[in-house]
Amino acid sequence: MKVVLLSQADALGGAARAAFRLHTQLLKSGEDSWMRVAQRLTDDPKVVISQSKFSRLTELLRPRIAGAIMRAQKTKNPVQHSLACLPSKLSSSPLVKSADVVNLHWVGHEFMSIGDIAAIDRPVVWTLHDMWAFCGAEHLSDGLTNARFLTGYDRGSRPSGHDGLDLDRWIFNRKRKAWTRPQVVVTPSRWLAECAQRSALMRDWPIRVVPNPLPVDVYRPLDKFTGRRAFRLPAKAPLVLFGALGGAENTIKGADLLWAALRKLAHLRPDCQAVIVGQSKPAKPPQIGMPLHYVGKLADDQSLALLYSAVDVVVIPSRIENLPQAGTEAQACGTPVVAFDVAGLPDVVAHQETGFLAKPYDPIEIAEGVAWVLEDTDRLKLLGEQARHRAVSLWAPAATLPLYLEAYESAQSLYESGR
Repeated sequence: MKVVLLSQADALGGAARAAFRLHTQLLKSGEDSWMRVAQRLTDDPKVVISQSKFSRLTELLRPRIAGAIMRAQKTKNPVQHSLACLPSKLSSSPLVKSADVVNLHWVGHEFMSIGDIAAIDRPVVWTLHDMWAFCGAEHLSDGLTNARFLTGYDRGSRPSGHDGLDLDRWIFNRKRKAWTRPQVVVTPSRWLAECAQRSALMRDWPIRVVPNPLPVDVYRPLDKFTGRRAFRLPAKAPLVLFGALGGAENTIKGADLLWAALRKLAHLRPDCQAVIVGQSKPAKPPQIGMPLHYVGKLADDQSLALLYSAVDVVVIPSRIENLPQAGTEAQACGTPVVAFDVAGLPDVVAHQETGFLAKPYDPIEIAEGVAWVLEDTDRLKLLGEQARHRAVSLWAPAATLPLYLEAYESAQSLYESGR
C-alpha cells in the first residue's frame, strides 16, 4: 500500500515527530510510505519537499500573508491560528495522486488550504493533533464548554473580548462549505475524539481513536545514574522533570500553575530539585525555592530516553493536551507522570498506577501528587514498572500500527462507496 503522509514538518514539534514515527513504522512493516513536508529536518529519502524554487518561496510567503490578514481579528485566545486560505495545489501533485491512501497530519502554518484538502481525490485518513480541523482558525478552542465548535460559530457565540473581523467564523463556514465528503478521522486520545464527535462540523464523520506509535525499543528504562552523570545532575536528590513551557504568558502549557506547584513542593519535599528540558538557563531563572537544572534542547530520541530514565517523575502542567509525547515517552522509560485530570491526559496517566492525576487546575494538588509519587521508594519502583508495561501494551507499534492499517482500509472503502 502506498501511503502519503502530508505534514507541515517531519521533526519540528510533537505532531511532526508523531507523523514521522508513523512513517518509519509503516516502512518497517513493508508499506510504501512517503512524507511530503514544507520543513524537512531528517535525511530520510522518502521525506520530500517541493523541488520547485517558486513553490518553496510561496511556502515561505503564505504564512506571512495569512498572518497579516489574521491581525484583522482581535482575540484573547493565545494559541496559533491558521487561515488556510491560500492554495498550495498539493492535492494535484503527482505524489498525492499516486497514493493508495493520503494521511493528513498537522497541516497548519498555511501548508495546505481548506480548498486543497477538499480537492484530494484519494482515500483520506486525517490524524488530528489539535482541534483546528473542526474549529475556526484557532488550533485550540477558547473553551471546552459552550464552545463555538459545538454550535457552528453563529454570530451571537463570539466570546467576550474578541473584536475586529470574526475570522474564526469565516474559516469555519469555509470548511463547512468545502468539506462535504466525510473522511476517516483518527485521534490519538479519547478526549479529542469526543470533541470531534460533538462538533458541528465532524459529528457525522467516522472517527477512530489510535494512539501515536511510540518506539519503545528506544524509549526504554536505562540506568538512572548513567543518565545523571551524562547530564551532570545530582546523584541522589529526587529529580522532577518538565519541558520548557514558553513563558508565563503561555497559559495553555500551564507555566503559571507549574511554578506555583514547585513552590509548594519545595516546602513538602525540601530535598527535591527540578530539571528543565528544551531551554537553556535564562539570565534570570525563576526563584521557586529549589535548585533548577537546565539541560537545553535535545534533538535525538536516545538523549531524551536517557534523561527520562535519569529523573524520578515528570510533570505535565498543561490546561489542555491531546496525547503529549513527553508523557508517553517518560512512562515507556519507566518514569511516572503527574498531570491534571483533564482533556487527553487521562489517556496518558493511569491514576495512582502509572502516576498521579490532580484536580484541574490545582497546583497544590500537583505538588501533593509529586510528593505522593516520591514518598515511598518501593511504590515509586512499582509505578515505574507499571508505566513501562502500560506504554508497551498501548503505544508500541505492534499495538498501534494494525489500527492505522484498519483505518486506511476503511478510508479506501469509504472512498469507493462515494465514487
